[in-house]
Amino acid sequence: MLAPRKVKYRKQQRGRMKGIASRGNEVCFGEFGLKALEPGWITSRQIEAVRVAITRKIRKHGKLWIRIFPDKPVTKKPAETRMGKGKGSPEYWVAVVKPGRILFEVEAEDEGTVMEAFRIGAHKLPVKTKIVRRKEVGE
Repeated sequence: MLAPRKVKYRKQQRGRMKGIASRGNEVCFGEFGLKALEPGWITSRQIEAVRVAITRKIRKHGKLWIRIFPDKPVTKKPAETRMGKGKGSPEYWVAVVKPGRILFEVEAEDEGTVMEAFRIGAHKLPVKTKIVRRKEVGE
């Protein structure tokens, strides 16, 4: 599972997801990308589930890039605990995703396989996505 090796602060505030992604919004490495259409938090487990699903589908015929990293800790208080007594301990890690962000990229010969792999992977995500193709220079 993905998580930072070391962080400056153990706990973080929730923050808010305003606007659209200003960076990480273009397909850079592969030929096809999976783009987020709405804001949300994607957990490290969800990222791993998508990675496994896509890798299984494309096998050795393609390459996968993961363009997001879960660097935000989410805290949770234990069940049946009274209010107060401070903030809970970090439970899991999330990647903050804004609309327009490219989540995953794939390079493969067969376009049909890529579409099917992304379709299966998208089902494991909590945000709406769409499959995009790399823009050629001059488009």
